[in-house]
Amino acid sequence: MNKNGPGQQCLHAVRRAKELVLQRYSMSWSAFGRSPDPDSGRFRPKARRTGRRAVLVPAALTATAVLTLSGCAGAGSFTSGGGQTVTIAMVSNSQMQDAISLSGEFEHANPGIKLKFVSLSENEARAKITSSVATGGGEFDVVMISNYETPQWAADGWLTDLSPYEARTAGYDPQDFISSLRSSLSYKGDMYSVPFYGESSFLMYRKDLFAQAGLTMPAQPTWDQVAQFAQKLNDPAHGRSGICLRGDPGWGESLAPLDTVINTFGGRWFDQNWNAQLTSPQVEKAVNFYVDLVHKYGEPGAAAAGFSECATNLSQGDTAMWYDATSAVGTIEDPSSSKVVGKIGYVLAPVEQKPNSGWLYTWSLGIPKTSKHTDAAWKFISWMTSKDYIHHVGQKLGWSHVPPGSRYSTYQIPEYAAASKSYGPVTLQAMSTVDPNHPTVQPVPYTGVQFLAIPEFQDLGTRVSQQISAAIAGDESVQTALQQSQQYAETVGKSYQGKS
Repeated sequence: MNKNGPGQQCLHAVRRAKELVLQRYSMSWSAFGRSPDPDSGRFRPKARRTGRRAVLVPAALTATAVLTLSGCAGAGSFTSGGGQTVTIAMVSNSQMQDAISLSGEFEHANPGIKLKFVSLSENEARAKITSSVATGGGEFDVVMISNYETPQWAADGWLTDLSPYEARTAGYDPQDFISSLRSSLSYKGDMYSVPFYGESSFLMYRKDLFAQAGLTMPAQPTWDQVAQFAQKLNDPAHGRSGICLRGDPGWGESLAPLDTVINTFGGRWFDQNWNAQLTSPQVEKAVNFYVDLVHKYGEPGAAAAGFSECATNLSQGDTAMWYDATSAVGTIEDPSSSKVVGKIGYVLAPVEQKPNSGWLYTWSLGIPKTSKHTDAAWKFISWMTSKDYIHHVGQKLGWSHVPPGSRYSTYQIPEYAAASKSYGPVTLQAMSTVDPNHPTVQPVPYTGVQFLAIPEFQDLGTRVSQQISAAIAGDESVQTALQQSQQYAETVGKSYQGKS
């Protein structure tokens, strides 16, 4: 075999791309006596128990290999003829599927542009998009990312500055985006991705079941009150849990609601000197509370339940309460699939010590610097995130399908205001009061509510979530899970200590 031939060069490219992903997003594995192998993505011997599922980095390594090899195979423009094909990587949530269903209208209005969608599950999308953008793969012209990736990737020079495009697009009105989202998607004052929808978190509950039980839900309950309600409404004999909470591993799955519980109970990941705090009394109390609540009154199979499973449980009448994303209304209030339309009440995220404990998240659209179709990519993004698109979705698909939480003007549309009267004002209040710069009771050196805005958190958060999921499954105690998590966090904290 020719050691310098194209085939061998591609193998070297795959290995180098994997090394870049490891360098950018992994923790210091030597602290645990093992490390992922850049060729296989598997961990070398002396493995230590980390939960039931593979961590994010091996998934990202696998995605990197596939994407890099596709480039070696000669993958390039998907066009035929004189047009451009814009390739879009997005998460396969319901609002995104609506956009795909309407995309033919965009193509009809823009005959020189063809759209190619790569629709992926949430965890798979994160792995593949991260791998492609971090290694400059160039497979995608538009990527669906979030307020976690955007400012970091902008600082790394991986994303196109969208502010000049916004400024010259008539009627786009970026100042109409909810200010907390606009700020979280900016770097040095410019936006590097724009929100498709935004969300905070709130508590959803069955109004009819509360009325039957003589219970009254406060406008902002405490977690102790939520536990009392869950106990009274738990009815496993009739297939109904008192509450549904995520237990599925993943930094964007179970860790999202759990982090808000940790924050409001007075916990934090690190103190101001980057000393890990995951075995502190506050964190231990919060995690024990969460795990006990799920064990006693939660859904069956909670350790494998994520957003989709809990959405199904509530929409099909199988749980009395659900604490999760405000964007869940698209499923819960959809008359074509939900059995509880009109029966759900919505209140602000439960609290303990810290008020305004809801999270802040947005699925947003950005353009990698490697895109060769930047203008066409922006034309699609500006269509999908415009005021006109929001009106069109409501009129054609129904107002419950409107992407929520992105623009102030959405909440001024009379039809949407009428359709969302039970959840719209609460969503806007939650979105407007969340403060990612001050997420905890005690001061911290990081920003972010349900995540830490540092590159290592993708991996650190996933590893910690696996430990928590194991505790929810009953495979280990909360104390053991937090002790192992503390070791992971200490490794990351040490890398920041002494930095200015």
